[in-house]
Amino acid sequence: MSDKKIDALEGFVIITGASSGIGLELTRLAAKDGVSLFLVADRDLSAAEAIAREAGAKSIETLVCDLATEDGVKQVVESVTNREVSALIANAGHGLSGAFFDEEWDKARHVIMTNVTGTCQLVHAIGRQMRARNRGRILVTGSIAGHIPGAFQLVYNSTKAFIDDFCVGLANELKETEVVVTCLQPGVTDTDFFERAGMMNTPVGQDDDKADPAKVAKDGYAAMLKGETQVVSGFMNKVQALFADILPDSVMAQMHRRMAQPET
Repeated sequence: MSDKKIDALEGFVIITGASSGIGLELTRLAAKDGVSLFLVADRDLSAAEAIAREAGAKSIETLVCDLATEDGVKQVVESVTNREVSALIANAGHGLSGAFFDEEWDKARHVIMTNVTGTCQLVHAIGRQMRARNRGRILVTGSIAGHIPGAFQLVYNSTKAFIDDFCVGLANELKETEVVVTCLQPGVTDTDFFERAGMMNTPVGQDDDKADPAKVAKDGYAAMLKGETQVVSGFMNKVQALFADILPDSVMAQMHRRMAQPET
């Protein structure tokens, strides 16, 4: 098997969750490689389109849809039918704050359907085409939250635990092919995640020392180009992930509670 490292992306690239935060920065990086971009989000993509154009994308297409729904994923897949996808950057995802039994089930379900079902369905549809061609790259945004039982952010952390493991297992299944699967695991990052999740009244939401999404995106993008299976962005996040895997889950759950429990 040949070395899976490449210097830059080429061809046609799909990026989900491209409207803001890490996804917006991943869009900027891919555009700098001069690829043709297909940008997807559940909200306005005009800022991402402008950044991609300025950064040098060969061409830009956009689609606003909800990847928590069958129809949303179907729209993406049908839009790229008969097109060779060189890279799928599956970044779409969001969280939800509060005690599990206090959350509205429809909102909790939307997190699960976006972060897990929609992501896996899209990876399945696009990735099997990559396997058939024996080339392609998949970058999925997981989280170090997947290492931690997430009291007061339970659904999000649990979905990311699934995604983190899913990517490593899928990479192993494809290790004899030229298809690369990379899982980016950021920590607390300065995006609109906390506002959208209703976490602005939590210690972690009010933390002023959040990571720069541009740095996080660069770490993930570089790992994908190198053919790495997973990357934790940031030294302290690497330490946190390490200790999360060593300390008892009950201890980690209590530590997470202190960060994520809403202040009264």
